[in-house]
Amino acid sequence: MSEKWTEENISNQEGKVAIVTGSNTGIGFDTARMLAENDAKVILAVRTVSKGEDAAEKIRKKYADADLHTLELDLSDLESVKNFAEHFEQEFSELHLLINNAGVMIPPYTKTKDGFELQFGTNHLGHFALTAHLLDVLKNTEESRVVNVASLAHNRGGLDFDDLNWENRSYSPWRAYSDSKIANLYFTYELQRKFEEHNYNSISVAAHPGGTSTDLTRHSYLMGIFGNILGQSTAMGALPTVRAAVGEDINGSDYIGPDGFGEFYGYPIKVDSNKPSKDEMIAKRLWQVSEEMTGVEFDFGGK
Repeated sequence: MSEKWTEENISNQEGKVAIVTGSNTGIGFDTARMLAENDAKVILAVRTVSKGEDAAEKIRKKYADADLHTLELDLSDLESVKNFAEHFEQEFSELHLLINNAGVMIPPYTKTKDGFELQFGTNHLGHFALTAHLLDVLKNTEESRVVNVASLAHNRGGLDFDDLNWENRSYSPWRAYSDSKIANLYFTYELQRKFEEHNYNSISVAAHPGGTSTDLTRHSYLMGIFGNILGQSTAMGALPTVRAAVGEDINGSDYIGPDGFGEFYGYPIKVDSNKPSKDEMIAKRLWQVSEEMTGVEFDFGGK
């Protein structure tokens, strides 16, 4: 084994069921590929089913035995989120890995179907609701994990609870993206506290890819050029997520990112998020507000 954590460190995942949101492209695709190549049953949760099927076929060309299933999921539509969870639970009785990877980055000002600012609504609220809908199956699966994919951009984030949908401020795509990414961390840490409080045999962790060249930068010409020149591959960018999902040394509330300068590139190690992301009062307030905004509540009593 290499001292650096690589794909070679991924243990056999036979018998494991994993959902990877946004898995038809980028980091999500490579996350799904690595899990499938190590015998996990992987559900490609994608907005466009045909693109998910294309991604599945691409993985099967390299690994013919890949156990892949494609289900439609539009995180910007709470009805779609609910439908996805219902369809999943009709087909599967266990969920070992819920990898909340999908996201949008610095688009023009847009609202989701439910009236939320697109980045906050998709990157945070969509995954918040998805996790809530899947809570029972997570609870009933031995040693399940929730992995939320955050970003270095969380360092520039700070939630304005009076204007989460950017209706009263001049819209800043970068600030809104950063806000959604620190929200991912508030959610990660608060979910872990609730798992512990209710004695769940589940953990909640986070990861970030550093600087990776992906389709997310399509709304920024300069970011696209910068990412293509300096960003690492999506396979490298996926390694922190995969280590968070399957690493044997991972504990609740761990945060995994690259080991290179500024956590911009390199192999995955345990890193640390900024001090504001660990504010428990903000996390609890965000949780309550997220339940109110989505109309979806976490029932830790379970079945």
